[in-house]
Amino acid sequence: MVSCSKSKRIYACKASEMYFPSALFRKSFSYAERKYDVVGILSAKYGFLLSDDHIEPYNLTLNKMHVQDRLRWAERVFVQMKKRLNMADMDRTFFHVGEKYREFLIPRLAALSVECIIPLEGLSFGEQLAWYDKQETLDWRHCS
Repeated sequence: MVSCSKSKRIYACKASEMYFPSALFRKSFSYAERKYDVVGILSAKYGFLLSDDHIEPYNLTLNKMHVQDRLRWAERVFVQMKKRLNMADMDRTFFHVGEKYREFLIPRLAALSVECIIPLEGLSFGEQLAWYDKQETLDWRHCS
């Protein structure tokens, strides 16, 4: 799972393109595409998205939502995930998202025995960017 971003395109487009103006989204999405079988995008407005989903621009974040609104959002996302993913085959999920985007999803996934991993937990914005840059460098070294 990767997170939506404040920086967005100003026109309707695929979800993977909508958030492309954000360096953190570009890096996290690129990393996730290289490393994971399926990449889901968590959107404050749309919930669970796959990269080819067509969406409109919006201005909404979970970071300013009340707890009850985030809880309802997580319930909706979990239902969307169950409809769009083969949850029976999912044994782990990697969260490349902020705490408010994962806080109520993790218990639901854990109840299905899905291991939830947060590779960048506790890292600042700058540290996250540097982590992705380092991973890209390591990936390129393995290709040569």
